[in-house]
Amino acid sequence: MDKDSKIYIAGHLGLVGSAITKNLRLKGYNNLVLKTFEELDLTDQVAVQQFFETEQPEYVILAAAKVGGIVANNTYRAQFIYENLQIQNNVIHQSYVHGVKKLLFLGSTCIYPKMAPQPMPEDCLLTDTLEYTNEPYAIAKIAGLKMCESYNLQYGTNFISVMPTNLYGPNDNFNLETSHVLPAMVRKIHLAKALEDNNWDSIRNDLNSRPVEGISGEASNEEILKILNKYGISQVDTTVTLNLWGTGKPMREFLWSEDMADACVFLLENRDFSDVVKESKNKATGTSEIRNTHINIGTGKEISIKQLSEAIQKTIGYKGVIDFDTTKPDGTMRKLTDPSKLHKLGWKHQVELDEGINMMYRFYIKGLK
Repeated sequence: MDKDSKIYIAGHLGLVGSAITKNLRLKGYNNLVLKTFEELDLTDQVAVQQFFETEQPEYVILAAAKVGGIVANNTYRAQFIYENLQIQNNVIHQSYVHGVKKLLFLGSTCIYPKMAPQPMPEDCLLTDTLEYTNEPYAIAKIAGLKMCESYNLQYGTNFISVMPTNLYGPNDNFNLETSHVLPAMVRKIHLAKALEDNNWDSIRNDLNSRPVEGISGEASNEEILKILNKYGISQVDTTVTLNLWGTGKPMREFLWSEDMADACVFLLENRDFSDVVKESKNKATGTSEIRNTHINIGTGKEISIKQLSEAIQKTIGYKGVIDFDTTKPDGTMRKLTDPSKLHKLGWKHQVELDEGINMMYRFYIKGLK
């Protein structure tokens, strides 16, 4: 890519897209095309076609997606599969039609089977059953990476698919209804700490910045305590308890979003689809097959949900109780990526989890009114 290459970043306001946008700007790329949802609905086929005809981007980064945590994935199953398929189909196809030089498609490691080998290599894709709670989202992302792979093989396009592990960082989603585990935990422990300190100014400030189900800092103490209790934060006498879903035993891998962005830009600048093609023989038919050309982006390191809660608790200074509701689902017990393909391509992460949690909490506090 040249510094003045026209680059369209779909989903530039989200956790992934904003980190990639920042990385590109820091590296001197100055011809970025950015559209909000109000300006361009990517589920609208005609609107996407017209956008590509007008803008003619040379490079496309597809970071736009409907995303959420375990509750959102399991609740809004139809929306997750429909909207993600629509976005992908429209953007990937129009990139082909309008001769985009390179496209980067971002998926998720939830594409891998529930009982995948650990760490998860790219080759374990489609070898077993998916985790039920996020199956619709995972199927959409599998379709996206296979669409990129298929267009490359049939049309000679240069579309690269990457599957980042669990991300966290600036511009993360702290909505308690839809957020992923780490940002949700940061906010809950922050609120639990404020309640523990009887710091109602801090609680009201938080809810004014990010209302929960319409409850802001203007609500009564009783209303605020009720909504906090709904999301696992309660107080009996002077003891504050934070109740989290599951057993706390699942192991998770976390990657700082700006590290992920650096990996993506590295691949855009230095690698092509041809660098990840691995041809194999079908033993039954003797024919050549090309599969699993996507690339994991991760650290190769994991931590239990319980250990994560303790690390965040230490960072924030909360001294109350953290319990786990074992009647609630855990999701997949382990989701550790094998990032060896990416390492061989020349990139490795820089930010370790303890440092990242500290940066994450500073970002959260900065965002409060």
